[in-house]
Amino acid sequence: MEQREKFSTRLGFLLISAGCAIGLGNVWRFPYITGKYGGAAFVLVYLLFLVIMGLPVMVMEFSVGRASKKSIALSFHALEPKGSKWHIYSWFGIAGNYLLMMFYTTIAGWLVLYFVKMIRGEFVGLNPEQVSGEFGSLMGQPGLMAIYMVIVVVLCMLICSQGLQNGVERVTKVMMLCLLAVMLVLVFRSVTLEGAGEGLKFYLLPNFHNLMYNSAGEMILGEAVYAAMGQAFFTLSLGIGALAIFGSYIGKEYSLTGEALRVGILDTFVAFTAGLIIFPACFAFDVAPDSGPNLIFITLPNIFNAMPMGQLWGAMFFVFMSFAALSTVIAVFENILSFCIDKWGWSRKKAVAINTVAIIILSLPCLLGFNVLSGIQPFGAGSGIMDLEDFIVSNNLLPLGSLVYLLFCVTRYGWGWDNFIKEADTGNGLKFPKGIRFYVTWILPLIVLCIFVLGYNDKFRIFQQIQVLFA
Repeated sequence: MEQREKFSTRLGFLLISAGCAIGLGNVWRFPYITGKYGGAAFVLVYLLFLVIMGLPVMVMEFSVGRASKKSIALSFHALEPKGSKWHIYSWFGIAGNYLLMMFYTTIAGWLVLYFVKMIRGEFVGLNPEQVSGEFGSLMGQPGLMAIYMVIVVVLCMLICSQGLQNGVERVTKVMMLCLLAVMLVLVFRSVTLEGAGEGLKFYLLPNFHNLMYNSAGEMILGEAVYAAMGQAFFTLSLGIGALAIFGSYIGKEYSLTGEALRVGILDTFVAFTAGLIIFPACFAFDVAPDSGPNLIFITLPNIFNAMPMGQLWGAMFFVFMSFAALSTVIAVFENILSFCIDKWGWSRKKAVAINTVAIIILSLPCLLGFNVLSGIQPFGAGSGIMDLEDFIVSNNLLPLGSLVYLLFCVTRYGWGWDNFIKEADTGNGLKFPKGIRFYVTWILPLIVLCIFVLGYNDKFRIFQQIQVLFA
């Protein structure tokens, strides 16, 4: 079995952990969901839930990784009480990593393709209907989508094949620093557009009326609070061991609460900065900021077309988007490879070779779900295979996996509070607040369960059907 590597620098750990958390949830979903629920007031609620929900679970996942020095394959085996069955979750956790990559690689391929299209000037001169048609045309070309999906998988696996320090750490550090630099340039361009002030006002000045009521005057506060809870929870990629693996690669020099806080701040900074790019541009060109997933592939290319030097700014934007997606792919690939190395003693090269083929094959149903397999609509008209895969990960494995990590760290039937605190507080830096033990033991699990139940209701409208049944 290969000797376990460690990060060469603390910066590498922070940037790679943040890179895992920073993904499409930050730069795609966060801006449009913020636009939908009223702007700045929603951001404040989101930040509150990020601190009281996301950060404690992140500390626990890091702690399990660092204490065991194993991936999710064996981390529960190493720490669980003798005779207990916590390790069964390892199979569900790694399944979540594979399922995430089954659709994430396709979206990452779209982003890389849009960067190529932007830099080649293929959107220049197109009207909004033609830009929309470009995306529709892409969905009907499985061969083209497959080429870019394979490029993403092979490129990221090649990076991982070079090892933790020489591959994953070295490339992700450069990618993340470039991502941050490109974002700052795009923010400057966006906020200096004529008419950008209204977008900044919407995004930065809280208006709690917008949080409570939509433009039609309908009460949306409960829906908005759930959306903020969900965004704060899912943005950190918790519950499937994708962050625990990086805890297993670090030493004991720094306490894990401080490290988790830094990762959370960086993750939030990227999400917040994405809003500074998108909202001023939307308001400057009179575009609705809540235009959903179409925001990235249809709305923003139209905005770039209307900008001076739009081809350059559009290419830079899709570089930034591609880096955000690829950083997550690399991080999750590393977790998958480490699982195979820990579980079966494979060499890294063998793990890379087998998983490159496996993930390409597993990604095909999602890719074909937009064309050849478009008749498969598991949730009714308008849904597809990607929706099913995303539902299994986002609405099931992430919240339930986080609940497993949470209960494992706070109950005497698992690793236990004392062991968790000892590991989390080892090293210099911010210590885990012991005064919130009651909260994380009894209240936070209920909040996570609430997110799980509300997620199902959001998908299937269960409560509304019960109301109709008993009306």
